[in-house]
Amino acid sequence: MIKHIVMFKLKEANGKSAVENAKEAQAKAAQLKSEIPALVKIEAVCNAPKADQSNYELALICDFKDIEGLNEYQTHPAHLKFGEFVSKIRESRACIDYEY
Repeated sequence: MIKHIVMFKLKEANGKSAVENAKEAQAKAAQLKSEIPALVKIEAVCNAPKADQSNYELALICDFKDIEGLNEYQTHPAHLKFGEFVSKIRESRACIDYEY
């Protein structure tokens, strides 16, 4: 199995705060499971309101059967569309992929 964890530091954009953008991205990310067969599991989580505000606002925690599934996800049109949205509201991104 492959675990794919990506975190986004978001910014104020599109007339919305970073927190509002995180909530919108969270909802969009949750839809990916029904659109991408290779995606075994996805959790889209937002930083807790009382947590340190220097934390990343959004994290995606995904499971894939193998690296081929992750690669399929990366190039899937639904993921690319999500990436276009996030690229307009993000300041930075951190990612790790590991086998378990």
